[in-house]
Amino acid sequence: MTTRLETVANRLRRHVLTMSHKAQAPHVAAALSCVEILATLYFRVARLDPKAPQAPDRDRIILSKGHAAAALYACLAERGFFPVARLLEFAQAGSVLAEHPSYGTLPGIEATSGSLGHGLGIGLGMAVAARLDGRKNHVYVILSDGECNEGSTWEAALWAPAHELGNVTAIIDYNKLQATGRSTELVALAPLPEKWRSFGWEAVEVDGHDPAQLVEAFEKSEGNRPKAVIAHTVKGKGVSFMENDLEWHYRPPSAEDLAQALDELEREGV
Repeated sequence: MTTRLETVANRLRRHVLTMSHKAQAPHVAAALSCVEILATLYFRVARLDPKAPQAPDRDRIILSKGHAAAALYACLAERGFFPVARLLEFAQAGSVLAEHPSYGTLPGIEATSGSLGHGLGIGLGMAVAARLDGRKNHVYVILSDGECNEGSTWEAALWAPAHELGNVTAIIDYNKLQATGRSTELVALAPLPEKWRSFGWEAVEVDGHDPAQLVEAFEKSEGNRPKAVIAHTVKGKGVSFMENDLEWHYRPPSAEDLAQALDELEREGV
């Protein structure tokens, strides 16, 4: 199963790079850091049916770090929510595949996001609604580490344990780079797991590029406490010249960049 997820992640990276080059859109590195998280959720963990995207009992996945929309679109297409060929519409004039996801535009998109700090609160609302309806839905919210700068994130984090929302998992894509610098240079995030635990969450740390560790973290439950999965990742993961390089937060790949990146992924041969 993990080999399959690694293969999916490789395909997602190829889509992200191609889409970002064609559109000359930013945030390619932020999209590359979360592909294993998305692949693991959509292809292994979450209860979803692309043929019934509005099924009441479906799990919800919210990409709160909406600037990584290219990775979300690629994952939805590969999972069968819409044709893969549509990915080339990304960030084109008049396309619904905008640079940030918008609810109601495509099947599988559960929330509008991109204004950081709101996804967790939206997810908690969905989790409470599921409880009131007597449903077993689980809500997964993918946050950037930069969103842990936002007060609204911590307001939501305070609220969830008080209401015993064990049907919520927050995944922090902890790539340690934000738009203008390294996370530790901007705010005192560390020690991040201890911060979530102090708010009443179960918190586990994993290699965010290891599907086996992600599956174990998502599937293991400790009752009614919400869970925070601190996923240590690398911004630009999978492309040697993009990895851990702040420049690629906004820089789109050129034709030469794309060719080199795709060649690296081809040689990786997952």
